[in-house]
Amino acid sequence: MYPEYMVAPIREDLTSAGFEQLMTPEEVEQVLSENEGTVLVAVNSVCGCAAAKARPALKMAVASSDKRPDKLVTVFAGMEGEAVAKAREHMLPYPPSSPSIALFKNGELVHMIERYHIEGNDLTRIVDNLKGAFEDYC
Repeated sequence: MYPEYMVAPIREDLTSAGFEQLMTPEEVEQVLSENEGTVLVAVNSVCGCAAAKARPALKMAVASSDKRPDKLVTVFAGMEGEAVAKAREHMLPYPPSSPSIALFKNGELVHMIERYHIEGNDLTRIVDNLKGAFEDYC
């Protein structure tokens, strides 16, 4: 676990862009068990690739897309362990990864961006990847 004072501005980076912070496994289950609509889940983290690419890409894709998910939510790796574990259950068969981004449609995982997709790409490619998924599924 990280000190909350260190994590608070990182959380706010996404919550100020319209993402709801899920803190408990029950909150995660409630959102991801809905069988209608689309939900974008961001597994946030303190790592450098989250700051340099994942969070900016999420904000840019959501702000610039004609189509976007019905719900934007986030869980924080290294903080709310049980909430993150519940979200990752829904992301199987993908291995745990942070940061990562998952898009669900009608309760099913339809698109996944793992850490290695984030680390190994530039910001524009990640934004384009997200916008393409929004176009296909939202």
